[in-house]
Parts: sequence; structure tokens; C-alpha cells
Amino acid sequence: MLVNLFRLLSRLPLSVLHLTGAALGWIVYITTPSYRRRLNEHLQRAGYGKLRNSAVAEAGKSVMELPFVWLGSAERVLPSAHIGNLELALAAMAEGRGMICLTPHLGCFEILARAVAEHMPPVTVLYRPPRKDALKPLLEAARARPTVRLAPANLSGVRMLLKALKAGQAVGLLPDQVPRQGEGAWAEFYGKPAYTMTLPAKLHQMSGAPILLAYAERLKHGRGFELRFVRFEENLAGTPEQQARSINAAMEKLIALCPSQYFWSYNRYKTPPGVAAPAGASAS
Repeated sequence: MLVNLFRLLSRLPLSVLHLTGAALGWIVYITTPSYRRRLNEHLQRAGYGKLRNSAVAEAGKSVMELPFVWLGSAERVLPSAHIGNLELALAAMAEGRGMICLTPHLGCFEILARAVAEHMPPVTVLYRPPRKDALKPLLEAARARPTVRLAPANLSGVRMLLKALKAGQAVGLLPDQVPRQGEGAWAEFYGKPAYTMTLPAKLHQMSGAPILLAYAERLKHGRGFELRFVRFEENLAGTPEQQARSINAAMEKLIALCPSQYFWSYNRYKTPPGVAAPAGASAS
């Protein structure tokens, strides 16, 4: 039933989906106290409290655009995704060591792998199955394509990422996704400790592959998305904690380019099961 609903919605113009999504964002914000509290707290912590209205609307758009991005035809979806500086990624790939692409929950991050894979196939992306089994067929069918490979978020998936890099291919990760026990380190994110994945640093050290940041800015009035690559310029040497802080610093700089479109309601500061919280920290 959910798949059929998504297929129906995917036929609508992106402008209609975004307009509906903006309204949905406000409905959820008004009717869900925990969501409202977290979004406001995270915006204030990052210094973007004045962007609340646009952040609420953009969060709703990020949900309603999924049917279009996941199930829309290539003829409709791909022309909506313009890559502003593809030459930066092509230059990184030309080094022959693959490319590690870090994409936070910023803008339409779901469209990036599909769009980039058209220019440098295949792209292997780290994938964490949804908690609800009913969503699994929809997500896997939507994300897995001939040019996009899914690597599970476990040891087997890490091997897939390394194999792809050794073959000179691109891989993608969500660096601000809270990892599981043993897969991250505590590091400040907007001044508060967040359990942060260290996998990007490990992949870089093991493969020598260059790292690029990427995001897809959602354009107004459903005009599509502007995809951009940014060089990763932080130092990934040192302890896991230092590496995690470098990754978070890079994320903060990237978010500053398009702050209203970050997924501010994401529970970035939660403590994963089995992980000891840092002294004096509390989940938000």
C-alpha cells in the first residue's frame, strides 16, 4: 500500500510536492511537541534560531519530495539535479584511488547518489535498513539501481566500500548519522558532544582516496536541485576523537552554506545502546 501511494505521489510535479511538504512541515511542528522542542533547541545551539520558519518548511519538503526522487522516472528526476562543479569530483576520480563522498542530512541528500552515479558509475553507498520492516522493500527498491550499490552498515558493508575504492570507484556516507557502539567517538558538534562515525577517516587512511563533501540545495518553487561538491580540508590525523571533531567541523562549514535545509530535528546527540555518554552530557 505504501509503495502504491509513493508511486501515485511520484507523478505529481515537484512544485506541488514541495508546496504540500511545506504545509506538512508546519502541521508536524505544531502538533508534535517533542519534534518542535528538538528542532528549536538544535537551531538555537547552532546559532540559526532566526531560520526557524524556513527550516520547518524545508523539513516538510524533504519528506514530500521522496516519492519524486525515489520512484520518478530518470527522464523526470535527473534533469532536475544540476551539478554545479562536477569537474571537482571528476578530478578526484582521475587520481585512480576512488572517492569518498560525505553527504550530511542537508538539502535533498537522497538525490545525490542517483545523480552522481550517472557520471561516474557505479557508486556504493552505506545503507542502514529501516527499523520498520514494512519500509524495507520500498527503500531498497528506491535506492538500489544498476548504477547505485547498497552496502549494509556492518563489517560486510565496510568491505564493500573498501573494495569499491580499490577499484577506483566512488563511495558515499552520511557522516552525521549516529553510528553504533564501537563505530564512533564523542566529539563536539555545535559545542555539544555527539557520537560521530570515524569510518570516513579509516577508509581514507586505508585507501588513500580523496574526500569530498557534497550536498543538493533545494531550489525554490520546485525548480529542482543544485548539487555542489566541496573539498574536505580538515586534518584526519590523530586519535579517533580528533578525527571525529575534524569531520564535525567540516559538516558545520558545509551546513553554513545552506543552513535552513539541514535536518535540524534529527536526534544528533543521542547516546547509542552500549555507548557510555560523555561526562555531564544529556540527550536532546
